[in-house]
Amino acid sequence: MSPSSSSTPAAMAAAATVMASLRTLPLPLLAALVISALAFVATVLRHLLRRQRPVYLLNYSCHLPDADRQVNLEVCEYFGLKCRRYSDDIADFMRLIYSKSGLGQETFAPPFIFSGKFEKTLAFAIQEAEEGLFAVVGQLLAKSDVTPADIDVLVVACSMFSPMPSLASMIAHRFKMRPDVKAYSVAGMGCSAGTVGVDTAARSLRSLPRRRRSGGGGYALVVVTENTSLNWYFGENKHMLVTNCIFRVGTAAALLTDSPSRRGDAKYELVRAMRTHHGADDAAFHAATQMEDDRGNLGVALTKDLVRVAGAALRRHITALGPRVLPVSEMLRYAWRVARARAAGNAKAAAAEVPDFQRAFEHMCIHSGGKAVIDTVGRLMGFGPHVVEPARATLHRFGNTSSSLVLYELAYFEAKRRVRAGDRVWMLAFGTGFKACSNVWRALRDCGPDADNPWNGCVHRYPVPPPPPSRTHKHCVA
Repeated sequence: MSPSSSSTPAAMAAAATVMASLRTLPLPLLAALVISALAFVATVLRHLLRRQRPVYLLNYSCHLPDADRQVNLEVCEYFGLKCRRYSDDIADFMRLIYSKSGLGQETFAPPFIFSGKFEKTLAFAIQEAEEGLFAVVGQLLAKSDVTPADIDVLVVACSMFSPMPSLASMIAHRFKMRPDVKAYSVAGMGCSAGTVGVDTAARSLRSLPRRRRSGGGGYALVVVTENTSLNWYFGENKHMLVTNCIFRVGTAAALLTDSPSRRGDAKYELVRAMRTHHGADDAAFHAATQMEDDRGNLGVALTKDLVRVAGAALRRHITALGPRVLPVSEMLRYAWRVARARAAGNAKAAAAEVPDFQRAFEHMCIHSGGKAVIDTVGRLMGFGPHVVEPARATLHRFGNTSSSLVLYELAYFEAKRRVRAGDRVWMLAFGTGFKACSNVWRALRDCGPDADNPWNGCVHRYPVPPPPPSRTHKHCVA
């Protein structure tokens, strides 16, 4: 007699015993049990029916410009002196900002800096865009075994440069993509454009009908860059000069898919994408603004409120994100700490409490737009030096690369071989407007550096010694 046949009478006897026990229950209690069971089944079915298609990060690439585009303090000083656009006072100010910025001596500048013409033109902006965009897209498609004809969704983000035809059209033209590719060009989103682009691409993929081909699903290409050529500032407004000192060349591309057949090839699964917008507040809206000064010089102004605004936006953002990613045990600990502080009559201490997000994530790609912002995030979140290390290293090696910075940080983790299967990764970026945006990923396998990882050859020099604490300066908002 087989085990299954021998267990059948026992199972039937157990079921009969349960039914007999239920009959002895009072009717109100029995009704409550039935309703609870039905509610549980309905909740499970609702969750299964509403569950979104998984979206995977198949791979990504970060642009590493040629060595002849490297810029250090001496090159910046040479350019500033030769262009004859800055007074001695302004040159001293930029030198001070650069020395305190946290940038190293190997960041990369746009082509016009090395042209000897000292003029920002549309031609230089196009050259800067094409060099980064075409390089990372070509690298990414080649190593992912995907052709341009396979791309269903194309999202290209650049905050300060929106030419016509668009950057998305430039890529579609260069790589001969299909006529029905869904192309999006995102502008004006600041450093958050990378995380916003991932969210946009994932939503677009999930809205596409399943393909009939083997494996189903499609591909979305997200390309994020910044372009400083036309926004290099030649005036004397100190709020607008800061961008010259901290923004550098950087481009990244990420390939997403919802194809179940490619899950085994993918590096990460997108667990959650969330953003909060704080533009209703005047100070937040004007914290970073593209504008002309009183002499008509175009640039981007970073106000003295930027760091405070970023801190306030972060608090509101994690209030919304925390319940979705933190374990229940940490939420209870956080509630207990707040309640204890309030019971002691210390409302300020209660407001300063934040949950421990290190219980939710193994790796954090924190916005590395500037040293003061990194300091603020680390202080508000209670992060130690090891948590903010990748952000400081990225700022030091590549400068503020705007929307692509979180992918350069992810590449740092992989170059250090720290990512293991099952690890959770949090990408946090701030953007103009003012926005706070998060992408949450789960590693599907151990991830080491690819051949085109931008940290290859230099990651052994990091982490660098920590910089001195930021000092309040009315213009040093970076």
